[in-house]
Amino acid sequence: MLFYPGFRGTPSSIQCYYCNSANNSACIDVKAFDDETRARVIPVVTCETAIPSPVAVEFFCRKIVQTIFHSHRDSEVRVTRGCGWVRHHKECYQANNQDHLETVCQCTSDYCNSAEAADPTSAAVLFIALATALYLYR
Repeated sequence: MLFYPGFRGTPSSIQCYYCNSANNSACIDVKAFDDETRARVIPVVTCETAIPSPVAVEFFCRKIVQTIFHSHRDSEVRVTRGCGWVRHHKECYQANNQDHLETVCQCTSDYCNSAEAADPTSAAVLFIALATALYLYR
């Protein structure tokens, strides 16, 4: 997922995909569809009008991937895309407990929550491997 560090000039008018794979299987991978099909099956909202707020907030798009672990059956993955208004200090972060793993990514451009979520663990492993290789082969 590509992220931009600052908010856009008019962040409250941002447009985001708005879906949950629990009731819309297309939400799992919105990029799997051509533009015409995607427009028909995956809702888009303008955050400022979709989420009433009594105070001015700076909206952004959010994608949440939850893996729910079951003790007697296969794990279940849910993807939720929508608007957010309270930013986390990291663009992507994970919450992990014994029954589920949640990866949350936030971004600030229209439709940016369509992308695959970056895996923070993979990025850390790649960085360590690269640093080790550079150290060993200098």
